[in-house]
Amino acid sequence: MKLDLRLGNCKDVIATLEDNSIDAIITDPPYFIDKLDAQWSSSDVTQRQTNSHISHLPKGMKFDKIQTKNLYDFYLDISRQLYKKLKPGGYFLSFSSPRLYHSIAMACDVAGFEIRDCINWVYTQSMPKGMSISHLIRKNKDIPDDQKDALIEEYSDFKTPMIRSCFEPICVAMKPTQGTFLNNELNFKTGLLDFSNKVGTGGDRVPSNIITTQLIDEIYDKNFLVQKPNKKEKGPDNTHVTVKPVDLMEQLIKLFSKKNSTILDPFMGSGTTGIASRNTDRNFIGIELNEEYFKISEKRINNV
Repeated sequence: MKLDLRLGNCKDVIATLEDNSIDAIITDPPYFIDKLDAQWSSSDVTQRQTNSHISHLPKGMKFDKIQTKNLYDFYLDISRQLYKKLKPGGYFLSFSSPRLYHSIAMACDVAGFEIRDCINWVYTQSMPKGMSISHLIRKNKDIPDDQKDALIEEYSDFKTPMIRSCFEPICVAMKPTQGTFLNNELNFKTGLLDFSNKVGTGGDRVPSNIITTQLIDEIYDKNFLVQKPNKKEKGPDNTHVTVKPVDLMEQLIKLFSKKNSTILDPFMGSGTTGIASRNTDRNFIGIELNEEYFKISEKRINNV
């Protein structure tokens, strides 16, 4: 299988690719949340001590409405480029966050893609994000001190509007077919989904738009069970903050592309899509701006 890893800005590299040459694009782009933007630096993210209101908040929890517009503008530009490179009927899958999914989806839509579905990768183990307001009451100089204890008690169960996030949405976009699905398939070998790839713990279920990372109950478990990556799978010295599981990427690749097709990941990160592409007999083109992550990707993919 052909492997093409490129260090550089994805806009510059995408421009060098042949039009209508890519079978599928599967990527986890920057979400524009607190340093995780188009120019994100692993050192900035890792070393920064104060990410938001309090120092112990995890990376990417700061709320800023401008993130929505910035992400949309950035992804619209990228999507328009990718539209030209993807074959008719080819799929463009983008991971996102619940709060910013609409920016990703609308950018793809406006660029010309059809939004065909949304896959939800569900997991139950995640950190609550809502914050108590007791410290705000304590610091508020307009509230008399003798009333603060009562207010803290009254609002003991109230938190800021950030519900614990237990899923990642994946935008499923498709470049419109040329003619019918059958004609497009015969001409480009894209557009149709391969439902021979059964999923679930028994391996007897067709793929659904719900993917779970652990046994939630019998219904979810039968749909699409994919565990989060452990330290061994990530590999030593992998500093990337949003590593996806290889099994998850393999399932998506097998469903939305065929063997010997070409998969593009314009935001390669630590290379999971490349690993999954090699494991499933696909050609892979990976682009990464961050040199540290690029080296991690090279090592992980070449070790397959």
